[in-house]
Amino acid sequence: MKVGIIVVCRYNSSRLPGKILKSIEGKPLLAYILERLEQSKYSENIVVATSDQATDEPIVEYCKNHQIPYFRGDLINVSQRFANCMKHFNFDYGVRINGDNIFTDHKLVDQAIKIALSEQYDFVSNVKGRTFPTGMSVEVVSSEFYQKQIVNFNEDRYLEHVTLFFYDHEEEGQMYFFTNEEMEEAKGLKMAVDTQNDFNFVRSIISKMDQAHFTYDWKAITKIYLNAK
Repeated sequence: MKVGIIVVCRYNSSRLPGKILKSIEGKPLLAYILERLEQSKYSENIVVATSDQATDEPIVEYCKNHQIPYFRGDLINVSQRFANCMKHFNFDYGVRINGDNIFTDHKLVDQAIKIALSEQYDFVSNVKGRTFPTGMSVEVVSSEFYQKQIVNFNEDRYLEHVTLFFYDHEEEGQMYFFTNEEMEEAKGLKMAVDTQNDFNFVRSIISKMDQAHFTYDWKAITKIYLNAK
């Protein structure tokens, strides 16, 4: 089975334009995401999926300069972009990672992929119920299942939000939702980068790390977060 990890991002975020390439300690947010994903057992197929619009040229240039595979698709219909990316690279499963998820934990990625492959689930996620902090979301979907289901994405919100349809229609496939049962205090925390305040706080968390950022798992990062609040 060929598994691809797809980082879905764009440059012109409405609340924080250019955030994906905003620098923290000399390195763009995208680099942090990719470095954390490179620790995964399935890191051989990491792709950045951005739009085909000129506004996203800076992301493409960054990928070219750092030999990062990329895919370009529709700006608004993000679900179709994701589907076409999986098809283009012949992925049997795609892992959807948001471009604002700077603290994605490769252990959670590997856990989700292992569940999907071992039981052949159509969709695996740690998002339902928000038991993990936002910004640490991991979703794995079968490419075959996704291509079949995307024709049913008949609302704009399903086209914009890649996997939202599955949470509203769990009966459509074999789905598995895993939850955080280890760290009660992590539930409901916000670690996604949506605004300048989010960015500033994330930067402060990284400044408190005395080892490489990717060596900190989601629980260690949560502890830093709670101590910084």
